[in-house]
Amino acid sequence: METTKPVVLFVCQHNAGRSQLGAALLEHVASERFTAISAGLAPSHAVNPAVAATVAELGLDISDRVPRAVTPTDLDQADIVVLMKPGLALPASPRGEVLEWSFPNPDAWDVDAVRPLREAVAERIRTSLLTR
Repeated sequence: METTKPVVLFVCQHNAGRSQLGAALLEHVASERFTAISAGLAPSHAVNPAVAATVAELGLDISDRVPRAVTPTDLDQADIVVLMKPGLALPASPRGEVLEWSFPNPDAWDVDAVRPLREAVAERIRTSLLTR
């Protein structure tokens, strides 16, 4: 009997930093348990290079991923929606559980500044998602 992995959708403003980081980290530590995707409200043109570099340090290349807009379909298909900033105005009501996390926007940060954010997001994933 095949079971479907829960879909976790990470959402931030531009789908260039926080949401890409969350999805990549969940993919890195638990791709066998969850399907991780990300999207944003106003997508940027590219993934934040400092975020991509910190994820690359873990052996996962996300530099070629393309930020995209969150859709009502995404929100309907996600079992868990993780808002990387509280209070984001979504284009539709999520079907699944909504978690509101609060992480700063790493838009103008360098790699050294992003590493602590990476670790904080990884810890939140460990305590909020991997314990399920």
